[in-house]
Amino acid sequence: MEYRKLGRTDLLVSSVGLGTMTWGEQNTEAEGHAQMDYAVDHGINLFDTAELYPIPRKRETQGRTDEIIGSWLRARGNRDRFVIASKVVGRSDADWFRDGGVTTDLSRAQVLEAVDKGLKRLGTDWIDLYQVHWPDRPVSAFGSVPTVFRPKDGPEVPIEETLDALGEAVKAGKIRYVGLSNESPWGTMTYLHHAETKGLPRVQSIQNAYSLLNRTFETGLAEIAMRESVGLLAYSTLGQGTLTGKYLNGLRPEKARIPLFERFVRYSNPQAQKACARYVQLARDHGMDPAQMALAFVTRQPFVTSNIIGATNMDQLNRNLSSINMGLTDSVLKAISEIHQSQPNPAP
Repeated sequence: MEYRKLGRTDLLVSSVGLGTMTWGEQNTEAEGHAQMDYAVDHGINLFDTAELYPIPRKRETQGRTDEIIGSWLRARGNRDRFVIASKVVGRSDADWFRDGGVTTDLSRAQVLEAVDKGLKRLGTDWIDLYQVHWPDRPVSAFGSVPTVFRPKDGPEVPIEETLDALGEAVKAGKIRYVGLSNESPWGTMTYLHHAETKGLPRVQSIQNAYSLLNRTFETGLAEIAMRESVGLLAYSTLGQGTLTGKYLNGLRPEKARIPLFERFVRYSNPQAQKACARYVQLARDHGMDPAQMALAFVTRQPFVTSNIIGATNMDQLNRNLSSINMGLTDSVLKAISEIHQSQPNPAP
């Protein structure tokens, strides 16, 4: 396992991290613990969660993922060995996250409340990386898709107020570092501007979707990630499992995510399916597992700090982790580029 610096800190994180959003919905506590044990045995030290999890968001299950991680931390000890990343929800209509049944935003009071509740669920004294899950301001598709601009109006909490609250949590020792998620180039640079001009915490990472089917991060954000040391924690790197090839030709495997939760259709459109079929065939033509090829492509990118993988069973986890041993030849990379040029970003 390779380890990379988180932003401009001295904290090293594994080049592959473990996502946890299925724990408490598709996975039990025992299964979550088994995944964490296996991940640690194979060099992973980064675990990514959120107060929103598990997904899909539900009033009845919210917070279970954190609790599963917390029970594992208590049972295994050695908290210093692991990097726990979590997130505070942005503006939404959900009224079950905050005391008093108010809907969520990124105001100072709500950010600090979210931090304290997260610490309690996780059973830890600190969170290593605390990320803004999505912007408070009105944006199109979380602000991470530059292909279509749709101006929106609505209430918003100033970024400076959110960052100041996060700074308060840093000073209190409750979180170590700050990150973003589902953010745009403008939003990322605005956070950096406030950090540099007002002595607030510098964002160290950005967690956006990135895969063979969605490379929009490369437009604007990749340069920021490299020049400003705000590395990408890439999520949805298999396109919700689409790039494994398991959904091709209308297949719908039992217990797979897309058949279980019909609202997850981002990667199911005809153009995405066509591109996916070509990537899967490319992998097979070169004797590679399609999932491992897709993951290896993400991990090797110079702007990626960590590739956040996820799994609902141990076979998936083993296969995904094995991608760290896969090299991509020049001919494979050339073919990937040709597919991308002919069908760019079919699932942004």
